[in-house]
Amino acid sequence: MNSAFYGNFKLGILGGGQLGRMLVQEAINLSLSVAILDPDKNAPCKEIVSDFTVGDIRDFETVYQFGKTVNLLTIEIEHVNVDALERLEKEGLAVYPQPNILRMIQDKGLQKKFYSEHNFPTADYFLSENKLETLSHKAHFPFMQKLRKGGYDGKGVMKLSNESDIEKSFDAPSVLEKLIDFEKEISVIVARNKSGESACFPAVEMEFNAEANLVEFLFSPADISEKTEKKSTEIALQIVEKLGIVGLLAVEMFVTKDGEILVNEMAPRPHNSGHQTIEGNFTSQYAQHLRAILNLPLGDTKISSPSVMVNLLGDKNFQGDVKYEGLEAVLAEKEVYVHLYGKKMTKPFRKMGHVTILAETIEKAKKKAIFVKEKLKVIS
Repeated sequence: MNSAFYGNFKLGILGGGQLGRMLVQEAINLSLSVAILDPDKNAPCKEIVSDFTVGDIRDFETVYQFGKTVNLLTIEIEHVNVDALERLEKEGLAVYPQPNILRMIQDKGLQKKFYSEHNFPTADYFLSENKLETLSHKAHFPFMQKLRKGGYDGKGVMKLSNESDIEKSFDAPSVLEKLIDFEKEISVIVARNKSGESACFPAVEMEFNAEANLVEFLFSPADISEKTEKKSTEIALQIVEKLGIVGLLAVEMFVTKDGEILVNEMAPRPHNSGHQTIEGNFTSQYAQHLRAILNLPLGDTKISSPSVMVNLLGDKNFQGDVKYEGLEAVLAEKEVYVHLYGKKMTKPFRKMGHVTILAETIEKAKKKAIFVKEKLKVIS
């Protein structure tokens, strides 16, 4: 792939949000020319690429024509037009992750079927087409109802505790997943290149904002046993091999109170649970994704320092032009790394940035993370 760095090679990315922004920042290190397609004229990637196209990533013709202008096409969000990607792939364009894998992952029902068919441990579930069918499973409450398609960043997910919750439930094709009494949620990010080389990042632990259902804190390494770490890594590696995916895959899992591991969901791209790898691991998830899709040797995934990642979410009481309160105080701290996503407008619980805190121990990093969370506010 030497021509990728010095010739007319162009990498296309569908989506220009914060994940794309951080991917572009790594692509610059490899002297890669990057083109972005995003529906938002003010997307986070807008200011850092010379080739930025405003267009609907779910529209067949828009995605197809964009793909004709690049040498390799990847994504930063999975909600894209797969039909266009399949046509481009048939015409010889390298598309990673592969369109058939994207099609399956876009549908949470097909994801669950994949886990079941290949004996990957996952929570018991039912598939429902509408409210009436959801009601037919009332004997099995409580559930987490997840829309089969389109859910993202905590949207499209609802807890159904009893029959009275049916009225507010989604009247659309859904997965009804038995509620898991889990101890913690972890994520394992794994990469695989075209040559079949694969590499896992160590498991991280996620702590969610209950109100927004978004990750608020991330701890690396996860506070789990060596046995659980080994098993979760094995599951992630087995999944990428079974898929044959080229690129990055984030596998979110539950660790139950009796030590069982259950696969929750997967995302075929850089992921919120890998932000801390930029400073906390020898290779970042963004560099690893590029290595994988360019079929380069995969990087060292080991942790270089214990770390905590804090998501910067828009304050629930503010909406409008963004302001960052307490930024100077946070920047004055040692081993604190602030990443702002370049979004001009804030709104309640919108992802506006993240902060990674390094320390000698995870306990020290957690203490500093609490200070960051309390001090740095996203307001308007």
